[in-house]
Amino acid sequence: MGSLIFTPVIFLFISFIFSMLGMGGSQIYIPVLFWLGMDFKTEAIPLGMLLNVVNSASAAVTYGRAKIIDYEVAIPFGIAMILFPPFGTWLNVNLPTKPIILIFALFTASAGILILSGWKPQKGKLSKKGRILLGILSGSILGFLAGLIGRGGGSFVVPLLYIAGLEAKNAAATSAFIVTGSGLSSFISHIVTAAHPYWLIWGLCVLAVLIGSQSGSRLMAKKMKSRSIKIVFGFVLLMIATILIIKDVLY
Repeated sequence: MGSLIFTPVIFLFISFIFSMLGMGGSQIYIPVLFWLGMDFKTEAIPLGMLLNVVNSASAAVTYGRAKIIDYEVAIPFGIAMILFPPFGTWLNVNLPTKPIILIFALFTASAGILILSGWKPQKGKLSKKGRILLGILSGSILGFLAGLIGRGGGSFVVPLLYIAGLEAKNAAATSAFIVTGSGLSSFISHIVTAAHPYWLIWGLCVLAVLIGSQSGSRLMAKKMKSRSIKIVFGFVLLMIATILIIKDVLY
């Protein structure tokens, strides 16, 4: 556990970056915790989801005050993301660890490719009913995955919000609100099933993520452009996915 004392510093930086992208950061928190010695299912995923919640919720508060969250889209999307993680958590508990790592790695690689491609769907003009249906269907799928592999789904929520008709900054802000719901539901599902918390490390990581997310979200809400950051972290996500598959699935 000695190496884990460095995680708060690492996570402060990660949360600073991901709060500007409308993502919680669990796609990096969880592999880092796993490689530093935590069990993937019972320790890394629960703590990763807790940090995901702290990061996205802290950012969402800032974005809410700046009035750039679209609640008409966020609420139905968020409700679906809250309801479905327990089903994914149930499957997580009943599956071996390697398939969970493989699904996590493939999901992470997909997010990295999506970010690097620069793909942005044409801005949609969905009706109110269309937005609600998009939120419920997409939120159900991403919520299930959040419980299964400990991912908030921000990498995929943002493009879906473009389709719903949101501008880039509003999409990132609304994603932070939505991802908070899925992360909280997933964390609670894991903590009541098989989580093994180390409270000192958890507390220090939460504090670091809170500081980082507040700093990053305030900067983005005012003037930050996230294009260059997305490119760097797209490559980072691909690298993490590759290492997980080679090191922890194949061998």
